[in-house]
Amino acid sequence: MNRILIVGASRGLGQAMAAEFTGRGWRVVGTVRGPGTPLHGLAAEQPDRLEIETLDLTDADRILAVRDRLADRRFEIVFVNGGVVNRNPGATLAGVSTEEFVHVMATNVLGVMRAVEAFGPLVRPGGVIGVMSSGQGSVANNANGVNDLYRASKAALNQAMASYAGRHAGEGPALVLMAPGWIRTDLGGANAPFGIEEAMPQIVDVLIAQQGETGLRYLDRYGRTVPW
Repeated sequence: MNRILIVGASRGLGQAMAAEFTGRGWRVVGTVRGPGTPLHGLAAEQPDRLEIETLDLTDADRILAVRDRLADRRFEIVFVNGGVVNRNPGATLAGVSTEEFVHVMATNVLGVMRAVEAFGPLVRPGGVIGVMSSGQGSVANNANGVNDLYRASKAALNQAMASYAGRHAGEGPALVLMAPGWIRTDLGGANAPFGIEEAMPQIVDVLIAQQGETGLRYLDRYGRTVPW
């Protein structure tokens, strides 16, 4: 049976991804930061398909502890979903406090890459390591100059994954930077044009299709390349 590890599956896109994969017959290990999340409700409905681990991307020791507990497992896909924004997304980078800057970067970049380094070796040959990037991480597409800190964090994540790809060139597995688009979630807001129920099957289709590939790709949910 196919297996996926989803780091950051408490709610929103991560929880929806877990639901989509279990619905397709995959076994899912999903991580949450604490009790009482929507993923726990899904696990109650799908106890034979979904297993929950507790992990916070800002806790390096916890990442390693979960890695050690899963060390004998192998997954077709490992996907790391980390994304927070500062309290005022419209603030320029100069207007963001040092505390907020560190929190966003530590979560969206450092925590994600620690998880990639920790859990990447658990991917089977021909599998996929994916991270939740964003179209806002594209330097080429930045025409309106908003969401400075979030954009910077996702661009930094893309660069960090490019470094990871360079260190593992020719080895596999496939590496995917997923730009899901503007979707109605707590992060995306109520004005986003697309719902999770529409977007998630497309995201999952793209991830599954990358099995057997090598190298790093920056893709949207339609499988199109996003300009760097």
